[in-house]
Amino acid sequence: MVMINRFKPKSEFSRNVLTLMTGTTIAQAIPIAISPILTRIYTPEDFGMFALYMSLASILSIMATGRYELAIMLPKKDEDAINIVALSILISFFVSFITLLIIYIFNTQITKLLGNPEIANWLYFIPLTVLLTGIYQSFNYWSNRKKQYKRLATSRVLQSATTSTSNLGMGFSGFGSSGLILGGVLGQSIATVILGKMIWREDKDRLYVIKRLKIVALLKKYIKFPKINMFHAFLNELKNPIINIILMKLYSSAILGQFYMINKILLLPSSLIGSSISQILYKDITTKHNNKEDYSKDILFMMMKLFSFASIPFFIIIFFGEEIFVFVFGNNWIIAGELSSSFSLYILFHFVASPISIVPLIVDKQKTAFYWNLVGAILYIGLFLIGYNILYELSSVLILLSTVMSIYFIFYLRWIYKISKRSYL
Repeated sequence: MVMINRFKPKSEFSRNVLTLMTGTTIAQAIPIAISPILTRIYTPEDFGMFALYMSLASILSIMATGRYELAIMLPKKDEDAINIVALSILISFFVSFITLLIIYIFNTQITKLLGNPEIANWLYFIPLTVLLTGIYQSFNYWSNRKKQYKRLATSRVLQSATTSTSNLGMGFSGFGSSGLILGGVLGQSIATVILGKMIWREDKDRLYVIKRLKIVALLKKYIKFPKINMFHAFLNELKNPIINIILMKLYSSAILGQFYMINKILLLPSSLIGSSISQILYKDITTKHNNKEDYSKDILFMMMKLFSFASIPFFIIIFFGEEIFVFVFGNNWIIAGELSSSFSLYILFHFVASPISIVPLIVDKQKTAFYWNLVGAILYIGLFLIGYNILYELSSVLILLSTVMSIYFIFYLRWIYKISKRSYL
């Protein structure tokens, strides 16, 4: 108890996390509440198609802003930060346009590579998803910089409500996988427009400081983000579509849908708690770093709290995962329940590591973090392929994967703590 009290975070940090988490909790509670309905009106194959679409959109969205949105938090002057917002949005339009051209020219080849002819027409929605993601992320980090957490919470709730309502309506109308894709695009559009309107209403007076020369100067100053961090994030996200294609080709679309469901449900705490903590922690730690304050104890405290919070659900899933999935989502998802027990150890360590991963950005250790991520991605994909050839059964493959990746995460978290301590010394 003495150690925990020593690491107790400041009340302002706690209040900010609570504010953002309240909105995020509501936003996540909506899809949780309707998930038992969605899993009964959509098939595992439908979710498999949606997983394939989202994995492609996600990996391209990494490039949407050149990762410059992460630099919005770093300048001391708001004048610099608002110019980085403009830079990020400009890059988003450029990347989306290039993506549209590539899909138009190589649609047939991409479809054959993915091994799913049904996705051909839906590829044209990916540039829109990429554009919306880039703009929303730029608005998101600006709002985070200005500590407008209620603004962020509102946009997330609206996105979740719109997506969920659309998914339900289209699902009951027999849209199939297209209902999941269109619902996601509609929800993202609403959230981006609403957040943009709130920023325009409150911060439009700052727009006069946006200058072309300033944008170019900041592009050069923070060039490490597209040169290093973008490839870091790209590599981290790349493993998901690769694994999805592997599952589609080696197993089936239905198995991919089952795997998508366990990721959606088990990674939910990372979205609910981890992302909120990460955003507030980024602002708090950046301030302390700029003021040359010691924040290593904050990092250690957060690791301890995250691990203790996630431990109980972890053991519940290990012993009762299959029963929980069948009871909540229906008999079609018994495989997902079985796989969840095998995969839960990986999810536990991923949950702890995810919010803490902003530290290398703050202490300018992006290059080393890239190498850590490269090793992690090679391990993740390699263990899938090795496990398939040796064990075949996906549950056994996931046990092997979880065990090895947990050891990897232990060393990674140790490194994170060390660099947070060294940056102060």
